[in-house]
Amino acid sequence: MRAELMEGGRLEYHRLQRLGPWAWWRPVVGVLGLLAAFVVVVPFGVLATFTVGIAASGADVTSTVDRMLDTDKVTPLALAYLNVAIAAMIPVTWLLMRSLHGLRPRWLASVLPRIRWGWLLACFGLAVVSLLMTVVVSALLPAQTDGTELSGSLNDFTSTTRDFLLVIVLLTPLQAAGEEYVFRGYLTQAFGGLVRSPWLAVLGPALLFALAHGAQDPPVFFDRFAFGVVAGLLVVWTGGLEAGIAMHVLNNFLAFGVALAFGEMATVLNPTGGTWWSLPVTLTQSLSFLGLTLLVARATGLRTRSEAPVLEAPRPRV
Repeated sequence: MRAELMEGGRLEYHRLQRLGPWAWWRPVVGVLGLLAAFVVVVPFGVLATFTVGIAASGADVTSTVDRMLDTDKVTPLALAYLNVAIAAMIPVTWLLMRSLHGLRPRWLASVLPRIRWGWLLACFGLAVVSLLMTVVVSALLPAQTDGTELSGSLNDFTSTTRDFLLVIVLLTPLQAAGEEYVFRGYLTQAFGGLVRSPWLAVLGPALLFALAHGAQDPPVFFDRFAFGVVAGLLVVWTGGLEAGIAMHVLNNFLAFGVALAFGEMATVLNPTGGTWWSLPVTLTQSLSFLGLTLLVARATGLRTRSEAPVLEAPRPRV
């Protein structure tokens, strides 16, 4: 008997791996495989692809790759590499769902199961409202020194600025979606499959999300952990990744856009000297978006559980 029948057939998002053949070792193996792909396989695979492209363009491979991997002096190519490497984790999560859990990859999108495009567009609209509130709060507070502060003179618009804009507009949404598929998608369902309570499914991926950003000051770490918690709650309470993707995309647009206009791109990828003043900014965006999203979701009757399966009658044996 399938696990979803034992649980009544209607599952919340974090329990969806129970729809497939279930064993405790499946999410454990999946998390280890995801970690290997995130740290080694995908970065080196994307690096090899970029290296081939650089060689084909006629540029000096060694110096170009060195500049691309230098996060202290971020170039448009470096940002493109980072975005593509993270976005490439989406098919990895799909592969794990299909091969390890016997489920269609679309079960990572939502309980429907698929991306609910109308709901995604609505979430982008709500994220814009939260973004405006964030800008106001950020302007009123002392500089957060994490790449999102509204201070200093406007940078000159150069060809590098143009290239950065193209990368941000075209690839940053894919990068944000990649992080959501990994941390609020696969990892949320992996933790949720092991324990019925949603809190481990929210807090576990949020902690890993903060740790995945590398060495960082305590305020920056807590800022990212808080973002991960709110994004995790959005996934569980709305039944899909759409709200988290919208919030993440707009958050990155704000961070990259402000750094491009008033600061340096490296301050976003390598925040140092963070202060606790960054928390009111993050919490303004996250909590206002969380409240608005839940209000609209309830008002529209958004589905937050999977439908009960329809059992087929067994075929007669001859």
